[in-house]
Amino acid sequence: MSTDQILLFSLFGAVFALLLWGRFRYDIVAFSALMIGVVLGVVPQKDAFAGFGHPATLVVALVLVVSAGLVRSGAVFLITRTLVDASRSLGAHITLMGAIGGILSAFMNNVAALALLMPVDVQTARKTGRSPSLSLMPLSFVTILGGMVTLIGTPPNIIIAAIREESLGAPFKMFDFAPVGGIAALAGMTFVALVGWRLIPSRDESSSTSDDLAEYIAELTVPEDSKHIGKRLSELETEADKTDVAILGLIRDGKRHYGQARNTLLKAGDALVLEATPDALDEFRTSLNLALSDTERTERLNAAGEGVEIIEVVVKDTSRLVDRTAEAVGLAWRQSAVLMGISRGDTRIKNQVRKTPIKPGDILLLLVPRNRGHDVTDWLGCLPLADRGLAVTENSKVWLAIGMFAGAVIAASLGLIYLPVALGLVVIAYVLTRIVPLSELYTHIEWPVVVLLGSMIPLGAALETSGGTELISGALLGWTAGMPDWAVLTVLMIVTMTLSDVLNNTATTIVAAPVGIQMAQSLGVSPDPFLMAVAVAASSAFLTPIGHKNNTLILGPGGYSFGDYWRMGLPLEIIIVAVSIPAILVFWPL
Repeated sequence: MSTDQILLFSLFGAVFALLLWGRFRYDIVAFSALMIGVVLGVVPQKDAFAGFGHPATLVVALVLVVSAGLVRSGAVFLITRTLVDASRSLGAHITLMGAIGGILSAFMNNVAALALLMPVDVQTARKTGRSPSLSLMPLSFVTILGGMVTLIGTPPNIIIAAIREESLGAPFKMFDFAPVGGIAALAGMTFVALVGWRLIPSRDESSSTSDDLAEYIAELTVPEDSKHIGKRLSELETEADKTDVAILGLIRDGKRHYGQARNTLLKAGDALVLEATPDALDEFRTSLNLALSDTERTERLNAAGEGVEIIEVVVKDTSRLVDRTAEAVGLAWRQSAVLMGISRGDTRIKNQVRKTPIKPGDILLLLVPRNRGHDVTDWLGCLPLADRGLAVTENSKVWLAIGMFAGAVIAASLGLIYLPVALGLVVIAYVLTRIVPLSELYTHIEWPVVVLLGSMIPLGAALETSGGTELISGALLGWTAGMPDWAVLTVLMIVTMTLSDVLNNTATTIVAAPVGIQMAQSLGVSPDPFLMAVAVAASSAFLTPIGHKNNTLILGPGGYSFGDYWRMGLPLEIIIVAVSIPAILVFWPL
């Protein structure tokens, strides 16, 4: 081995060891390795930061922003509120959520897809009185599987396409992954839905550590153009049950009506009195196209600039609100803020929310001008609750958001426009139409992943140019000498899958893809089947909670232990290998 190869292998060995140790965050480890590589001279100075402008890095960042836009527009609520039903059996629920999660994760980042559906799954578990541990792991696995189907579904596919373009002159297209990835995903989802969830160790509901959100007494108003005008209040209860909202009564002409209001015909301007968590309240508002209680003030806030955000605050005994109402302190005209709801333990609020005297210890749900939450909180003399990322869904723009994204995907799939450019145009359109507020544009990008990619790509390129990947492929070919080509392909897939279970799948792909190309060239066969094997294997991290971020996300809410994952994950990985190899040989022949 040359000196450069020894140094690079040592650097990669140190990176993998530190990633396994987990003491330092993966982006710091990768960036440190890149800087050391530059100092040692194994990474050319001119290429040190080339990874940050690499198409794979840009696509990953852009997909995260687009995913956030689809969330804020209400596109996900549109799907889940019409399909998810708490009355279904556990098996049927897992099957349906798996189908939704698989489809969503094919067209948006799979981490974002899980983040969208996880609250829905937890709420459904609560309604049915079962532990969310029985359904969260299946949901995590199917969102990982769904990402295999398209180019933008998961970072390994994006990286594989970029490496193919650099090595072979042309990238994989949007749906080139679909034949193999689709078969693997379908087989995996079938196993998870029918058998896999039965292998998960039983957990008591109390073992879940998911946060209990405060339930607020809040009001939503029937707009002038609402399709619900003329309906009975009781007709809205089906949608309320779906979104876990309790309808307590109705306010008309300043008077509050309770039980007898169920049969009241709704009029424009009626205010529904509700009890719900912030997320459930927003979903109910979105699904029925209701307005916030202070509609005029909300419209002014949205028209004034960057829109609004939701914050939660706790009232201190020294707050200017104590024993006064939101109207009395001039919350609306002094701070341009709207009181959406009040949470007061087991005590029921009997007046209109904005006319209710506030008590110390009350939790308030406030609609405030974007980026002014801290100022409003200080002015009120309250304490902010931990930021839970609450947002106001722009449900009036749902079809606009879906249409722009679908147009970009179709254009990129037909080769009419370069994918990063198509996604970039969608991001610009989302900002201009305020689907994604400008102030939030960069907050949705997962910068540690960007730094990891930007750092590992130059290191991977240096390993390839130094002949390091050729050495690795030679070692694997020596170990598999005498085996048929399909067996060599299987070995590469198993090795990649094993690495992905304990390392970040991005780092695994950057190392394994060039090795696959070298192995194919040594065997005198097409490199495409080897790249497909790496793509599927790098995404198949089901044995541990550290192999994929989705598995890490569910660790706490599901109350899982480290050793729970392999019970369903091991047979799933065996199935993935068993179905993927034949599919690769058919659709991407050697």
